[in-house]
Amino acid sequence: MSLADALERAAGELPGEADAIRPANGDPVRLLESLDAGAAGRVLGWLLAHEADAAEELVEAWLEHDAGLAALGALDEGGLPKAGRKLLRRARHRLRSRGVALPEASPEERVAKLPEVDDAIEAALVTALDPSGARLVYRVEPDPSGGARLFEVAIDDRRGVLDASLYSASRSRVRAFLREVTGRSGLVAIEVPGDALRALLARAAARHPADRRLPGDFGDWKGRLTAGGEEAATPGQIVAEALGEELEPTRLREVAERVRAGALGPWPEPAEVLRPVADRIRERAESPVLVNAQQRREQAEAALVEALDEVYAGEAAAVAAERFRECAYVLWRRDEEAAARDCLAAAASFAKLPAAENPVARALLEVALGPLFESIDRDAPSASDEADEAEPEGSPILTKP
Repeated sequence: MSLADALERAAGELPGEADAIRPANGDPVRLLESLDAGAAGRVLGWLLAHEADAAEELVEAWLEHDAGLAALGALDEGGLPKAGRKLLRRARHRLRSRGVALPEASPEERVAKLPEVDDAIEAALVTALDPSGARLVYRVEPDPSGGARLFEVAIDDRRGVLDASLYSASRSRVRAFLREVTGRSGLVAIEVPGDALRALLARAAARHPADRRLPGDFGDWKGRLTAGGEEAATPGQIVAEALGEELEPTRLREVAERVRAGALGPWPEPAEVLRPVADRIRERAESPVLVNAQQRREQAEAALVEALDEVYAGEAAAVAAERFRECAYVLWRRDEEAAARDCLAAAASFAKLPAAENPVARALLEVALGPLFESIDRDAPSASDEADEAEPEGSPILTKP
């Protein structure tokens, strides 16, 4: 993980330092300048405990600054895991060998001892969106009675909170589960900042239908799971801020092809939205004035284009944009930046283009209504049927020259 990504994760887990971490944009010197002595030690300690590779880059930069030396000298290594402890000792040894004395922090400035790694089991993870638009999110936290608590919540930005379960288990079992969900193929889970996870859950809860009760385990723990989420950025908003959203036709065509290939979407709209659209398309395609399969198909496609502005209006367009941003975050974290930028262009298209002119919107609706178009093609008269209808009844099979 890069230093910038590691610091973004730290911002999610250290809310008191988040406002200083994020404006630095991954620059270790700017970060040091924005932190007081205690905060610098907390950030360094968190990185050494959880992201040792990124911490090494931070330490290298901080060795050249007095404030960084103070953070290195004040940090208590007792609670660090082996990798972080070795890195800290190596940095201190280098300084001593150069004759540099590490400054001693005053008692009130000394960083509190880090908790043992076994006491700091926390994680926030999300899966990619499935074809229906749903995804799983996981929140892990210590259980005061021992072990760990694992929340597994299924959410959808259109349908709200679909399901939720709370599990209590030993920390070793929870860690084994996390290794499985982050390493398996398919809907692999991606780590996100804790406040970004709360933002996702808060958004899903806000859109939950009023006539459907929240799942029991979610309802019981809603306050804890969504606390502060209304003001936090979702993963999709984080990547949009980092990479920007440029409306590029080439990228839109690429996303449309990925939708048609089944790699993205189709996230169909609710049945009450699609059903009247499907009825109009079938009615147009089955008009008695159409004489061949090509005309039927052309009329069906024209009816689909006419329906786009109706289907992707208001909230539907906003949700489609949000879904593409969330896809972009997952791709970005998988180091697929080009594909992430494609998805961000698709997100921009739902904000800046009429749906009828948006190739991504058309691809989503085409795939969602794929079975309807297959039935129209299947029921259309074949070429031989058309030839038979064109031949007058009773015409001789052979004619004289």
